[in-house]
Amino acid sequence: MTSFPHDTAGEPDPLRALDLERLRRRTSMKWRTYPEDVLPLWVAEMDVPLAPPVVRAVTDALALGDTGYPAGTAYAEALAAFAARRWHWDGITMDRTAIVPDVMLGVVEMIKLVTDAGDPVIVNPPVYPPFFLFITHMDRRVVEAPLGADLRLDLAALEDAFREATARGGRAAYLLCSPHNPTGTVHTAAELTAVAELAERHGVRVVADEIHAPLTAPGTPFVPYLSLPAAARGLSLMSASKGWNLPGLKAALALAGPGAAADLARMPEEVGHGASHVAIIAHTAALRAATGWLDALRTGIRDNRLLLADLLAEHLPAVRVHPGEATYLAWLDCRALGLGDDPAQVFLDRGRVALSAGLPFGTGGAGHARLNLATSPKILTEAVDRMAAALK
Repeated sequence: MTSFPHDTAGEPDPLRALDLERLRRRTSMKWRTYPEDVLPLWVAEMDVPLAPPVVRAVTDALALGDTGYPAGTAYAEALAAFAARRWHWDGITMDRTAIVPDVMLGVVEMIKLVTDAGDPVIVNPPVYPPFFLFITHMDRRVVEAPLGADLRLDLAALEDAFREATARGGRAAYLLCSPHNPTGTVHTAAELTAVAELAERHGVRVVADEIHAPLTAPGTPFVPYLSLPAAARGLSLMSASKGWNLPGLKAALALAGPGAAADLARMPEEVGHGASHVAIIAHTAALRAATGWLDALRTGIRDNRLLLADLLAEHLPAVRVHPGEATYLAWLDCRALGLGDDPAQVFLDRGRVALSAGLPFGTGGAGHARLNLATSPKILTEAVDRMAAALK
């Protein structure tokens, strides 16, 4: 039997640490976009205190005045050690890594390496809305290969999209979301191997956004795309941002498979200048010293996912929730409520609960909403109560 490291010993659930009064003192997007009477369960920020090793690393750096420009491979070394222990993958080598400002800006640079202006980029909607925004902003063309009815990769649809994208002989890329946002789907080794083989057959380059990789449910394995022999020409982006709630500390890592090393080497040096030295210190500390905190969080997210299912069954039985295996997001199918294409707007207007609207996630998003589970059970319970009250 495969074992999955889990380091919760002695660590409290960070989702239970902060009350609403303290959270409302925050000045980030989650807490300043809506009025104070709104419960914000939308954007991907977590209602947690930072892991103590991260706080110590950052405060030590500030006390020392260590706020200059980034240098060295400490972040990549920390990720390599984490990947070896957590995912049993020892394939991260320093010469096939590069610092990038964050995952989505890294995605942009990777896609620029393997496609040209006007080329197609395949995505699997419903999917993280910035995929559409960044692809079109860099003058590429979105080609959709929607998820199947089970919200897993539809390999037949993907092959059709690959065939369409390369029919005119140009270059094409596939932006893979793994684990998938918003559904929380964790792709299996068999699925990812099939993806890699299809990509090779059709000459499509795969760029994997693996930012949610640390956030699988306890006991659920994550398979790094580049760990697969068939994915040698793949590119990946990873970060401690989502797992440890560090989106305001900008840093990520671009990774290349053995067959893509030359592509990564062509990335302009100045791309790496956008990352913050203090952020790299924070991310490195998270990966090296805060895995117990992470696993306590993962357990708390699992418990909240179960709580949400119970609350919906009791108060909103017509809402179907996809049983995600990763992320701290829940994908809600609200179509049976008869609220139209944008139920999130109804819950906001009538219930004062902010969810992410489903429409920006592309095909399959109408009638859906995304709920952020990374909050306290008390706030989650109040949010569902408000959502139910909104329909009365």
